[in-house]
Amino acid sequence: MTSEPYDVVGIGFGPSNLSLAIALEETGVLTAAFFEKQDSLRWHSGMLVPGAKMQVSFLKDLATPRNPVSSYGFVSYLHDRGRFARFVNNSDFFPTRREFQDYLHWAEARLSQRVHYRSEVVSVRRTEGLLRVHVRDTGTGAGRTVDARNVVISTGLVPRMPVGLEAGDSVWHSSQFLHRFHALGDREVRRVAVVGAGQSAAEIVRFLHESLPAAQVYAVLPSYGYAIADNTPFANEVFDPAAVDFFYEASDEAKAAIWRYHRNTNYSVVDDEVIRDLYQRAYDDEVRGETRLRFLPLTRVVGAKQERDGITLQTHSTADDQPRDLPLDLVVCATGYDPMDPGELLAGLGCPVAYDELGRHLVGRDHLLVTEQDQDCGIYLQGGTEHTHGLTSSLLSNIAVRGGEITQSILRRRTKQRNGASA
Repeated sequence: MTSEPYDVVGIGFGPSNLSLAIALEETGVLTAAFFEKQDSLRWHSGMLVPGAKMQVSFLKDLATPRNPVSSYGFVSYLHDRGRFARFVNNSDFFPTRREFQDYLHWAEARLSQRVHYRSEVVSVRRTEGLLRVHVRDTGTGAGRTVDARNVVISTGLVPRMPVGLEAGDSVWHSSQFLHRFHALGDREVRRVAVVGAGQSAAEIVRFLHESLPAAQVYAVLPSYGYAIADNTPFANEVFDPAAVDFFYEASDEAKAAIWRYHRNTNYSVVDDEVIRDLYQRAYDDEVRGETRLRFLPLTRVVGAKQERDGITLQTHSTADDQPRDLPLDLVVCATGYDPMDPGELLAGLGCPVAYDELGRHLVGRDHLLVTEQDQDCGIYLQGGTEHTHGLTSSLLSNIAVRGGEITQSILRRRTKQRNGASA
C-alpha cells in the first residue's frame, strides 16, 4: 500500500461504495482505497430466495444514471455474460436479486485492486490536515493506519429486531435467513412464524410454505393484511435525482409529508404478484382442508420465552386487545433495518461534528458531513441521511448519481484548495 495519502478512503464496500469506486475509476485522477470488514462483497445474501426480484429497474444500476455509456452498466454486464438478447426477450425491467448480485460481483472483480477485505476501520482522526484511518485485520487482529484527504463512510444498514426478541438459534433476522435455513440440517420445523409485513417477510412466508410442506407457517402482521407497493409513475418520481434536490431544500413540514405519503413506495409494502400468490396458497390450503398458512393480522410481538423444545412467541392483538402465546420451533423477524450511524466511528475525530436541533448530523447537499470547524479534509456519508436527503438515502435508486456527486464535490474542493494555495 502506498505511503502517500489517498485522495479517498472508503469505509465499507457494498453497492454504494462500489458505485463510488466506479465513478472514481472513470474520473481517473483520484487515488482511492476501500476497506471492508467482511471477507467479500455481500449484498442481502441471506435473502436471495429463489425467484425473488428487484424492486428497482435494472437501468438504475451502479453507473448508468450517472454515465449512460459506462462499461460498468447492467447492459454491459448482460452483454459480457452472453444474456443480453434473452434478458430483452423477457420484457422485464426487474431482474432477480440473484442476477443483480452476480452483476455486483462482476463489477467488483474489475476493481478488486482497490479493495481490502477482512479490514475493519475502527476509528478516524484528524491530523495535520489529513484524516488518519485506523484499520484492524479481522483475521489476525493486527492494526495499521492509512492517511486520506477524504473519507466516504458506507457501512450499511443495521438489522432491527422487535422489542423483547434477541437473535439466536430459534430467532433469526431476515438478513441471515437463507444461511440459517440451509444450516438447519435434520432439525425438524413443524411450526414457524414470520414477523413483518414487507416484501422480505412475504417472500420468506412463501418460501417456507413451499419448502416445509409439513409445517404450519404463521404470518404475524402489524397491519390487517399485506399492503401493495406503489410503483406508479408519479410515486416513482420520489426516487429521481431531482427529488433529492427538492427534499433537501424543503421545509420540515414538506419533508414529513413526503415520508407520510410516499413510504408505501418501499417500506412495509409488497409486490402485487407476491400478495396474490400468498392469498392463492392460503385458499388452496382451505380447499384441501388444510390450514398450513395462517395470517395473524393486527398482531404485535411483545416478547418470547425460550422453551426446552422450542420457543413461545408472546404477541398482543390490537383487534381484541388480547395477549396470545404462540408455541413455535422457529421465528423469523423480517422487521427491517435501522439507518447507518457513523457516530461511534467518528467519536475520536478531533473536530466537533455539527448537529441539528434534533441531534441529527448536519450534511451538505453534496453528502459532506458538516463540522463546527472548517477543514481541508472531507467526510462524506452514503447512508444515515434520510432526514436530509430523503427516501433514497438507503436504497439503490440513486447510488450511481450520488457516487458521481461525491466525486465531483471532492474534485471541486481539491481545485479550490490548490487555487487558494497558489494565490
